[in-house]
Amino acid sequence: MKFCKEYRQYMQGKEETLPVLGFKKLKKIMKKCRRDFRCKKNIDGLHNSQTCPDHCPVCDGTIFPSLLKDMSSVVGSFNEQAQKLLELHLASGFQKYFLWLRGNRQSDHTALIQKGKDLVSYALINAIAIRKILKKYDKIHDSKQGQTFKSQAQSMRIEILQSPWLCELMAFLINSRESKVKSEEAPAFEGCNLIFNDGKPSLTCEIFESIIKLDIDLTCSICLETVFDPVSLTCGHIFCYMCACSAASVTIIDGLKAAEPKGKCPLCREVGVFDGAVHLDELNILLSQSCHEYWEQRHQRERVERIQQAKQYWENQCLALSARNQATSSS
Repeated sequence: MKFCKEYRQYMQGKEETLPVLGFKKLKKIMKKCRRDFRCKKNIDGLHNSQTCPDHCPVCDGTIFPSLLKDMSSVVGSFNEQAQKLLELHLASGFQKYFLWLRGNRQSDHTALIQKGKDLVSYALINAIAIRKILKKYDKIHDSKQGQTFKSQAQSMRIEILQSPWLCELMAFLINSRESKVKSEEAPAFEGCNLIFNDGKPSLTCEIFESIIKLDIDLTCSICLETVFDPVSLTCGHIFCYMCACSAASVTIIDGLKAAEPKGKCPLCREVGVFDGAVHLDELNILLSQSCHEYWEQRHQRERVERIQQAKQYWENQCLALSARNQATSSS
């Protein structure tokens, strides 16, 4: 079955709650552009070629703006729904009751698992669709404009595979599978796994007949250990929380919100990535259960470091307050 038809079948009935890529429409534009250019070449006696020109005004002026709009809608909706699902799952007591009253009434664990599976599938099938559109564009135009657009989308943070909520949903599904909460209505989701290569963990997801395989490295590139108390920066790179604070030149008391707006990711050097950082609570649970011995050792080490930082922070605050009082008294 052609992917375009498979995509339409998958999204059938989901359009009311989830945005859809104009996959078929974009393919038709490129097909018409190629056909029209062939006709023009035959009339003008140009050399035979299967492609229309690079920087095509027809395709560039329609496809990229349309795809940009669709990608923004897809990733925005995905992030919003994934965040609500995980908030409800991790909530307890009065907070869960409040979320239920606010409209999140699907609090049943089975329903949450099914919703999580649907959202992961939605993210991956749209990632496949985007990849195929851009690949088709470059093939027709004999260019690298499609890959350039993909890089631009990543810098604009509308690449769905960069979303921290996708990583969190994958961890949520693995945690649910490992727990004993299973039912016939929502069978375990086997596409997502936590694997170890030479002791280094990574999250993998492979569905839709292996058309796309997602592999998320869970080694912090700063301390070179398994991420502890993991946090995802807005560029999509994952670090230990304390390592991220160190890279942002802030204390754990102030947190990443206090980072300079021009702060750069230690890995990709993208600017302004700390303010919107997301704590990966489900991933934290998964790693703490899968790497229990390491987790306990790291917890003890970080506890000492956090106490030292907190002590230093409050000493500095007291000194600053004392200096202000002295300045006020002398004036």
